[in-house]
Amino acid sequence: MTLPQPYMTADDKRASVDPARRQDLLETQLAALFEVSSVLSRSLNLSQTLREVIEVLHQRGRLSKGMVSLVDHETGDLLVSALHEDGVAPFESVRYQPGEGIVGRIVERNQPWVVSRVAEEPHFLDKLGLYDPQLPFIGVPIRVGEQDVVGVFAAQPPAQDDLLRQSVRFLEMVANLIGQAVRLANRVEDERRELREERDKLRRQVRGNHGFDSVIGHTDAMKQVFDQVRQVAKWNTTVLIRGESGTGKELIADAIHYNSPRSRNVFIKLNCAALPDNLLESELFGHEKGAFTGASTQRKGRFEQADGGTLFLDEIGEISPAFQGKLLRVLQEGEFERVGGTRTLKVDVRIIAATNRDLESEIKAGDFREDLYYRLNVMPIHVPSLKDRIEDVPALARFLVTKIGRTQQRELSVTDSALRVLMRQRWPGNVRELENCLERAAVMSEEGIIDRDVINLAGLDVGTADIEPTMASAVSPMVDLDDPNLDERERVIAALEEAGWVQARAARLLNMTPRQIAYRIQTLKIKVRQF
Repeated sequence: MTLPQPYMTADDKRASVDPARRQDLLETQLAALFEVSSVLSRSLNLSQTLREVIEVLHQRGRLSKGMVSLVDHETGDLLVSALHEDGVAPFESVRYQPGEGIVGRIVERNQPWVVSRVAEEPHFLDKLGLYDPQLPFIGVPIRVGEQDVVGVFAAQPPAQDDLLRQSVRFLEMVANLIGQAVRLANRVEDERRELREERDKLRRQVRGNHGFDSVIGHTDAMKQVFDQVRQVAKWNTTVLIRGESGTGKELIADAIHYNSPRSRNVFIKLNCAALPDNLLESELFGHEKGAFTGASTQRKGRFEQADGGTLFLDEIGEISPAFQGKLLRVLQEGEFERVGGTRTLKVDVRIIAATNRDLESEIKAGDFREDLYYRLNVMPIHVPSLKDRIEDVPALARFLVTKIGRTQQRELSVTDSALRVLMRQRWPGNVRELENCLERAAVMSEEGIIDRDVINLAGLDVGTADIEPTMASAVSPMVDLDDPNLDERERVIAALEEAGWVQARAARLLNMTPRQIAYRIQTLKIKVRQF
């Protein structure tokens, strides 16, 4: 090998190489190179790997005081990342700027640098106080690709001899291998950072989707629910969510989990009404291989999957009395056995249950165990039905219309006249029924505007009173009859609603005669509500 000037020393120029010594060094370096490549392929921990590489070169490659310095991408400085010599601390704080000393010049010039005797080199900065001044020093750039220098690899040969050039070539080979390891480590770190960012983004998104903002309500009853959820979310207390079907019990469970200390862990859900007892037991507790026909492998149950997190048991009132005893044990002790197994497993799981049944009546009838009831009913939360919070219908409708619009990938809106119609219903199916009604209306709306007529086309009888007149007047919002944005039909309907559907009174509100308003009702095809 011929070193470019000024990297060829005078000793190199005068030296005559002993073939036997050269062959011996080549064999030694080849064995060391093989071991270095093995070390670099074993681990993705770059710092540990570099230390092991330097140790191999010390033990097998006849090179001492190895040092790897890598470029800090934020500052551009060289930071000492790995060192063979013990007792030099804290070497992590040692850095070289580009062009500073021998190490800095190697990066700046992207070329090897050979010093035949450290004491004779004025540019040598021994910041570590490590190197023997009477021995040579070799430093080579660590490259990723042809020109991209990412660091410096340096070491000291054992003595001044005629084989410095061969040692330089060997160090360059090792530096190339280190460069590939650095590139791989950087790529892995970039991917890990992207995954962490994506994970944090998804966590924020999930928390936003399943937090308090996803549960709409401004009535006193819903404010009480929110207060209870905020308080109970802080602790591991078992929660029993009660309410009619379609009231949003699962949303309450989501809000509890994603605002709790367990939000970083898993949230497992199971509808207990969907499975018979034998399948429910396997689903909750898991099973061993061969436990029953078809159990070809071992399977973890929902309790194991939820270890450290939260388990939501929906429709808990549907499980049979026979299975209730099995469930009681795991709720009390946190212990269970897989189906077909004998080993007792212990888990740390927070339980949130939900039901629409009257459990107290079922206890009296002998259909629900009283001890299980008290184990579940530690913190009861009652979700009010929609008919008990009609004032929330406008906000719910707007939220649901936006949600449906995202699904249909278009802009949807709901008019005030449609909201007034929606507020006059009892909604026996609760929020689920309201959402279904709005989705049907969205399908029937070609222009994306859900108004009174579209609600009628969607199958909701807008001319039938489902709540008392006093209730209707209490919840119907006052409308400005002089609003220029109201069309004639909406203005007449608003006046009729405000007048309790008394035509003479509505006529006075509109400065009309009873005959005139009757004519408008007929021509505009308005269904008159009868109380």
